[in-house]
Amino acid sequence: MASIFSRIIAGEIPSYKIAEDDRFFAFLDIAPLREGHVLVVPKNETDKIFDVDNDILARWLVFAKPIAKAIERSFPCNRCGISVIGLEVPHAHMHLVPIDSADDLNFTRPKLKLEVREMEEIQQKIIANL
Repeated sequence: MASIFSRIIAGEIPSYKIAEDDRFFAFLDIAPLREGHVLVVPKNETDKIFDVDNDILARWLVFAKPIAKAIERSFPCNRCGISVIGLEVPHAHMHLVPIDSADDLNFTRPKLKLEVREMEEIQQKIIANL
């Protein structure tokens, strides 16, 4: 069965898409740590990040870089942090989060609950800064 991320990429589940190319898909996390929290996933479903093909692994950061810069331009923060945990969904993915401290990447903290309007505003803000 396809992962939830594969279903999002296929358009079966709606998302707040930030960017896409032939290899990767980036979208807002619907349970973000902070406003501007984006997930970046390869389209080819692979469970663990270090099982991803070397070429895709190398290109992944290149795809994520302008998104990270757009996040930094969109939200007050010290920098855009990156985290790869890989336990929640069996589809390799990276989290890009605007952070001011390492604690901002603490996934045990309560997640934000944002309204559709807020998510759309965040999406448009990041896209405008790409």
